[in-house]
Amino acid sequence: MENILPIHLQEVIFSSSDPKLSKQISMLEKAGKIRKIASRIYTPNFSDTPETIVRRNLFTILGKLYPGSILSHRSALKFQPTSEGHIFLTYTYTKRISLPGITIRFMEGPAKTEGDNSFSGELYCSQLERALLENLQVSRQPGPESKTLTLPEIEDRLEKVIRVKGEAGLNELRDRAREIAAALHMEKEFEKLNKLISALLTSHPSKVLSSPLAVARAFGSPYDPARLPLFEKLFIELKQQEFKDQPEQNISNQSFRNFSFFEAYFSNYIEGTEFELEDARRIIETDTPMPSRDEDSHDVLGTYKLVSNRQEMSIAPTTADQMLEILLYRHQVLMGARISKKPGQFKDKNNRAGETFFVDHTLVKGTLIKGFDFYQALKHPFARAAYIMFLISEVHPFLDGNGRIARVMMNAELVTQGQTKIIIPTVYRDDYIGVLRKLTRQQDPSAYLRMLQRAQNFSGTVKGDNMDVMEKHLEACNAFKEADQAKLKY
Repeated sequence: MENILPIHLQEVIFSSSDPKLSKQISMLEKAGKIRKIASRIYTPNFSDTPETIVRRNLFTILGKLYPGSILSHRSALKFQPTSEGHIFLTYTYTKRISLPGITIRFMEGPAKTEGDNSFSGELYCSQLERALLENLQVSRQPGPESKTLTLPEIEDRLEKVIRVKGEAGLNELRDRAREIAAALHMEKEFEKLNKLISALLTSHPSKVLSSPLAVARAFGSPYDPARLPLFEKLFIELKQQEFKDQPEQNISNQSFRNFSFFEAYFSNYIEGTEFELEDARRIIETDTPMPSRDEDSHDVLGTYKLVSNRQEMSIAPTTADQMLEILLYRHQVLMGARISKKPGQFKDKNNRAGETFFVDHTLVKGTLIKGFDFYQALKHPFARAAYIMFLISEVHPFLDGNGRIARVMMNAELVTQGQTKIIIPTVYRDDYIGVLRKLTRQQDPSAYLRMLQRAQNFSGTVKGDNMDVMEKHLEACNAFKEADQAKLKY
């Protein structure tokens, strides 16, 4: 009785040809301690529905009742039933068997081969190469009753292989698939697979491909598919809201430069490039870095040169390629003194901030290009500014300077339309970083937009031709204090 005791530890109990076990199961059923939920399947669980119990224990059931069966075709890639409850297995016969909430689709076919994975008990699963070949077989039934995935889904799976393992990994997959195809008589399926792989590796025309992700890869602009839903969520939120105009108050050249000084100062302070205000003013006014802090000084100078140049800040991209050119140029100006950070070049290795991993360096250009589609459909300057700032921040396309470049791109959108630029003062740094993290991790854009609107409202009060008066105003608003010392007021 060891296979059904203790009862409270086993949710599914299987009938047995052993007379003693069969008798004990019968006694437990009559005593109301277990119930039958399907042919040869019992459970002590009287709370959940049979459908729930079967779903939860599906692979255990398949391995126990149909030993030697192989989870295959689409099920070998998805590891779950279809939306209609179909699960596909290769076995010794072709048959449909119904369980509560599940239709088992057995297809007669070759037994497991070397490399197929032991999955649950005596249930196996087609290895990736075999599963791809199986999914390229002809299927007479469409949709969730089809044993195969759609062609775009197969292409996306292949694109994921090259994204994670590189071209060498995809070529290894092709070589292994060739061996399996010969052993399983799937030569026709292999020819289809070979064409798809060749197209992904751009050795064959990309017209073979139909998945947007795979086509982008073939044309040399692979992108991060996980980021697009996040960009879309922010885009939808921006389209659904109305934003008021905030006309620029610093019209004169002097007041524009004054504001730009504090803009550059705070933007660097956020990133840890901290100076005393007097030192920062001296660096800007003399255009001379501090000898003891040459690179840090150049960061402040580079930021100021960008944000104080009204002509430069009046440039906004009209095409994706132009956006890439603007980004590279502004990064060159900003980080020109930090040669190790490759100024004017996209990153060549991955970066992260704490537990946040940014877009893979091989996917930077493609992800920016895909993200540009949403940007282009936005009209209000605040909406465009909020979107492009998050786009750059989330992709993190450079080895360093990403936050500063993101804020430069944001404010350029506002200058282009004669709107108030946004300063993120030191006292507001934690709020700023917190809502960016919340948008990334929880996909909640509302707090991010409220933060930026409040920052712009505050920034609209920072104005005037007198630098000292502007500084006193910022002091009165607690702008220079740390977040744990005060709150922003205005």
